[in-house]
Amino acid sequence: MSAASENGLDDERPYRWPIPPPEGWTADDLDRIPGLPPHTELIDGSLVFMSPQTAFHGRCMRLLESTLLAQAPDHLDVMREMTVKLDAKNRPEPDVLVFPVEANTGPNQTWYKPEDILLAVEVVSLDSRERDREVKPRKYAEAGVPHFWRVEQDEDKGLPVVYVYELDPATKSYGLTGIFHERLKVVAPFEIEIDLTAVDRRRGGSEPA
Repeated sequence: MSAASENGLDDERPYRWPIPPPEGWTADDLDRIPGLPPHTELIDGSLVFMSPQTAFHGRCMRLLESTLLAQAPDHLDVMREMTVKLDAKNRPEPDVLVFPVEANTGPNQTWYKPEDILLAVEVVSLDSRERDREVKPRKYAEAGVPHFWRVEQDEDKGLPVVYVYELDPATKSYGLTGIFHERLKVVAPFEIEIDLTAVDRRRGGSEPA
């Protein structure tokens, strides 16, 4: 019998990683694989596991979700950390989504269709830079998502910097339409104004001054 470790980790049963089928996982498998960590994504048939969330990441999501929900027209809804089934092999989980209210199908819903998404937002983390800067926006664009925001942390002030992109439907690629520091103000997909400095306030989102 082995001695128990001081932190108790050696006493836990080892996690059995799911073994992928030869052709890779499918989008529907995310709802069937037992014991997956929270917020697991599927990219090109491979499972992607999330690292522990930073305070900056969590506060950005809280600010964006609350402010977008407060300013969205009545026919639109806002949700954080829900997957989008882009195709059979890709089911990413944007940090924040904007979509029509009728895209909600019930309390057991676990994903949305790409044609329902008006805006997908990704808050970049250290382990997700390549996915959030290159892989996921390319896939969102190819699936026809019209608006995409990438949120990065300013190295000097520690505040969010929001890179706003709009889809060119002819090329199915995104074009950069603005980079916003301290205050974001856009008219699409609806009129939005966000005080990005509010990320440090305890309540998160705030109405624009």
